[in-house]
Amino acid sequence: MPHRKAVGAPPGSPMIEVDGVRLAVAREGRGPAVVCLHAIGHGARDFEAFAAAMRGRFEIIRVDWPGQGRSGEDHWPASADRYADLLGGLLAKLDVEAPIIVGNSIGGAAAIIHAARAPVSALVLCDPGGLVAVDRLARRFCGAFAAFFRAGARRAWWYGPAFALYYRLVLPSAAASEQRRRIVAGAYETAPVLVQSWESFGRPEADIRALAAGLTIPVWLAWAKDDKVIPLSRCRPAIDTMRRASLTLFPGGHAAFLEQPRAFAAGFAAFVEGVALPAVNVAPPFGGAGAKRLRGNSATAQPLPARPPPLLRGPLPQRGRNWAPAFPVIPTSQSRSARGNMAVRQQR
Repeated sequence: MPHRKAVGAPPGSPMIEVDGVRLAVAREGRGPAVVCLHAIGHGARDFEAFAAAMRGRFEIIRVDWPGQGRSGEDHWPASADRYADLLGGLLAKLDVEAPIIVGNSIGGAAAIIHAARAPVSALVLCDPGGLVAVDRLARRFCGAFAAFFRAGARRAWWYGPAFALYYRLVLPSAAASEQRRRIVAGAYETAPVLVQSWESFGRPEADIRALAAGLTIPVWLAWAKDDKVIPLSRCRPAIDTMRRASLTLFPGGHAAFLEQPRAFAAGFAAFVEGVALPAVNVAPPFGGAGAKRLRGNSATAQPLPARPPPLLRGPLPQRGRNWAPAFPVIPTSQSRSARGNMAVRQQR
């Protein structure tokens, strides 16, 4: 069995064909749809703990990108724009409208592009790509990474050990150690798609700052504060232009939901209490009897259950204008000039 399958959706997950690509999709839970999009070279299993925490309150849809996890190969090179196209086609086939989308890295960039094209209730962006200018420095940086991954594509003997060291920086947290091990085991298998994606990151169209600035939906940025690949300092100017955004810093290297699952789940639960969700038809995954209509959690709809998700202990944080989980709220320039509710929160 290819090593990359262990990184992705559970065995037996349905395969949905979109534009000639067979995408593995894990779909579980009941309620408003939350679509989870992983980083390049990863898989749907990144969101395993998050799905376990939230499936009692939401329908969690986890997708393996092409050539990763259990999904088939693509006939187009990997890029955020290509993944946004596939996402749109997939949601249409699943009959999912206006979901919340949780996107990490290239998955976050694809989520931004999709949200600029189609209805989305809210975005949760975890160290997303596309929020920096594609200048000479960015092109050289992306070119260096593409060259590194080309060594894996040609199966250089040293690439496996070097990739393992690299992933100690990407996912340093103990909670991510098992998934990191699985990702490293599939290093040679995912190298070609990593080459394609990093080549795409160095092209002008990878700069999606204008799309991000134009979003009018709620956006929560859950940032791993020690990210060396997509550092917050480079992305912060673009974040400050986003109209309805809030930012939380988590310990970790690239994926807060994977590296700090309990804290991320608590933050997500608090964030969505302020999101107006559409009414949904709830049925067993991929059809079946027993469908029923549920309301969202807007001001005129039924609220989400008050109980905490399974992975949490104690009561959920209380939402309010100045809510913060035991760390300071620091308004940014956008909050002072436009909205009054943009804030930075730092998990300890």
